[in-house]
Amino acid sequence: MAIYHPSPVPLLESLDGPASLRELGEDTLPTVAAEVRRFLLDSVSHSGGHLASGLGTVELTVALHYLYDTPRDALVWDVGHQCYAHKILTGRRNRLHTIRQRGGLSGFLRRDESAYDSFGAGHSSTSISAALGMALANRALGAATRSVAIIGDGALTAGLAYEALNHAGATGADLTVVLNDNEMSISPNVGALNEALARARHGDATGARAWFGALGLAYVGPVDGHDLPELLAALRAARALGRPCLVHALTQKGRGYAPAESDPVKYHGVTPFNASVGLVAGKAAAAKTYTQVFGDWLLDAAARDPRIVAITPAMREGSGLVEFAKRYPERYFDVGIAEQHAVTLAAGLATRGLRPVVAIYSTFLQRAYDQLVHDVALQGLPVLFAVDRAGLVGPDGATHNGCLDLSFLRCVPELTVMAPADGDEMTEMLNTGLALPGPSVVRYPRATAIIRRHGPSRATIRPGRSTLARAGGRVAILSFGALGEAALAAAEQLDATLVHMRFVKPLDGRRIAELARTHQLLVTVEENSVTGGAGAGVAEWLGSALKPVPLLRLGVPDRFVEHGSRDECLQECGLVAEQIVARIRTELGARPQKNPAAAGQEVAAAWWRPAELR
Repeated sequence: MAIYHPSPVPLLESLDGPASLRELGEDTLPTVAAEVRRFLLDSVSHSGGHLASGLGTVELTVALHYLYDTPRDALVWDVGHQCYAHKILTGRRNRLHTIRQRGGLSGFLRRDESAYDSFGAGHSSTSISAALGMALANRALGAATRSVAIIGDGALTAGLAYEALNHAGATGADLTVVLNDNEMSISPNVGALNEALARARHGDATGARAWFGALGLAYVGPVDGHDLPELLAALRAARALGRPCLVHALTQKGRGYAPAESDPVKYHGVTPFNASVGLVAGKAAAAKTYTQVFGDWLLDAAARDPRIVAITPAMREGSGLVEFAKRYPERYFDVGIAEQHAVTLAAGLATRGLRPVVAIYSTFLQRAYDQLVHDVALQGLPVLFAVDRAGLVGPDGATHNGCLDLSFLRCVPELTVMAPADGDEMTEMLNTGLALPGPSVVRYPRATAIIRRHGPSRATIRPGRSTLARAGGRVAILSFGALGEAALAAAEQLDATLVHMRFVKPLDGRRIAELARTHQLLVTVEENSVTGGAGAGVAEWLGSALKPVPLLRLGVPDRFVEHGSRDECLQECGLVAEQIVARIRTELGARPQKNPAAAGQEVAAAWWRPAELR
């Protein structure tokens, strides 16, 4: 990891934590804030990471750590995008250049990283629930400590936040909720409450005060979230109430850096760049990502089929829907950070003959699992889920790795689950899902897609049909999804058979039976947890069919994988070609060289055991 030397920030460098910050006079806090902002811009422009959100929370972070006795008092931050200034002030300043890198700081909040991170956060809208739990615990224990939830970047659009507010107002607990209102999530905020907050920004707080008051919360504000004296006064007033209170702080995403102020979407997350110049548009990448393949397919499909509508839970840019939203605004629904609503909304649309496409990240789909099961699958509705960021996502780390979806989707009745090996298969699978009479999923990674075919394809795939990519000797590799190239490289080194399974559900049982009959070892490869994943599905099929063949299941281990580059994470999980080859050779070396079809009771009794237990 490269050593980075930031520009000097004299006052900031004299602070070793919030306690020393609280020893300063209030008149010095604007200087602290200015130095934090400069350090943040300097560091993130070198390392990459989330930028615009953190620039907007500098004064808020300084004020909170100045007024509250942290970490004894708990600051519960929502969506870790806001937390970079918090990390700078809580003893992690000299490691900020390592953020989101292997072995470096997490880009989000981690309880095991610092005592000041009172609650872990990567996904949004958890802060009010967690801080309320802490406030109620303080009351039950008689502890004279306080908890503050800082919610922003669109997190107030999620149902969980409303549930927590509804409960908080009825408890009378000593809880302060700070609404960091910058009018943005990654995209601009949506919804009726956002409109009421917008009126408050322009001088009419009647609607916002009434809305929060009806929930039992005192309302303080709106206040200028960049004016430290005004902000400190508002926070002191809220703290003195000793009951649920919301402080409405108006902030600007990207504050203090003109390019980020003018384009906060572009500067939400950045790769390293020259801060004196700003982000410069480079040449278009020669290869498309899976996300771009999806976006292109959706435009082509929507032009052909007026029934198609697209839904996203606040991930227009990340899910490849920017052009669709421009071209078909009446068929595009951004519901905010509200995954549960997104899925049931899709179900409702499907009941009237439309063909909804829900573009959603794998880990965000976890938040809408009951809706997928109860509202979509149980009713057999034709909703197509385009599940992005499936597998290992790299720098975003454990909170965003989509390594569980095959495990939790595979058990849902009536659901077709597909995983493409390349961009061409992905297009055919999306066509297939759109044509099916019931619900379907196409899951794909945050990665470059191999594309061999030019122009849009309208071909479909018969559900449950795999494809033979290579015929070989005594080992058969069954590849599920985007690790197909690594599986092919391993198969070529081993002279193994390679099959792209394509469908996780339904499995191609005829192909598995044939491979079990003709090969001494079957190997499944997937970018999903080995626990309950596609390989587990193959094991279940072999068991039910009484096919006594050894099975080696390769995938993501049964633990959370930390942040780093995607390649580093794949290496950690043993999922690059050389590691696949080594695992298979080790497995073969531990086995007698004979045909399992002719083996006796010993092989038949042992075939099903996971390789790590043999």
